[in-house]
Amino acid sequence: MECKDNAGIAIHYDIVGKAPGHVFGSLTAAGRQVILWLHGGAFSLPAAPAMHLSMVANICKQLGVDAFMPDYRLTPANPYPAALNDCEQAYRELLHLGYEASDIALGGDSAGGNLLLALLQRIRKANLPMPACAVPVSPVADLSRVHGLPSRYKVRHSDPLLPAHAMQRMCSEYAGEHDSADPEISPLYMDCDGLPPLFFLASSNEILMDDTVFLARRTSAAGIDTTCHIWPMLPHAFPLFAGVFPEAVAARGDIANFIGQHLAKAR
Repeated sequence: MECKDNAGIAIHYDIVGKAPGHVFGSLTAAGRQVILWLHGGAFSLPAAPAMHLSMVANICKQLGVDAFMPDYRLTPANPYPAALNDCEQAYRELLHLGYEASDIALGGDSAGGNLLLALLQRIRKANLPMPACAVPVSPVADLSRVHGLPSRYKVRHSDPLLPAHAMQRMCSEYAGEHDSADPEISPLYMDCDGLPPLFFLASSNEILMDDTVFLARRTSAAGIDTTCHIWPMLPHAFPLFAGVFPEAVAARGDIANFIGQHLAKAR
């Protein structure tokens, strides 16, 4: 079944190799570039058409590229590493289709930002070629210390989308019986060597602000090309809400510009 969102991009659900998910455009590798976007939702919710699909379609329209959003397995029925395995499979399927890694950009919001950072570690471990760039939006970077980072305490009463009391359940359901300090679960502790250019976005009004700030400091210190934008007084993963916040429209433009510049450099 095919539909078009407000951006006029054809979107349909399909199985790409062994990876089910939402296809934006046609996924014809010849001469094309592609975004692999990993949606958020606390590891437990599917992609939301009015938010995730709409945002990615808008970025695709700005850049004239295709995209794939894998329908990864969700918690609590499928704890780590099920979702990450599915995201790795999606990246491998794009390579198998014939996309050059330099023609692939990664993006992910919230829990999807966590999966993006873990996927980069998987790509490096498997000696696969790195994508052109990656965009973590409000990523969950530390699942080992629910209240450890300062922003999780300081703005716990003002984040309207991700209350602090929800973090414990999200973390325990995703990590399951695994060590939650494992860098694939808590990328804040990851080895940052060899990562592609990164563009972090978050808001000063969300409990995950310091997940972004602390990790961006680490990647920058490791010599990774790192850009970090912290917007004031907006909700968690605010680029999803272009119908409510004009700042989200501007942030989507920043994401598109960053991806477009690095895809062009790769070419």
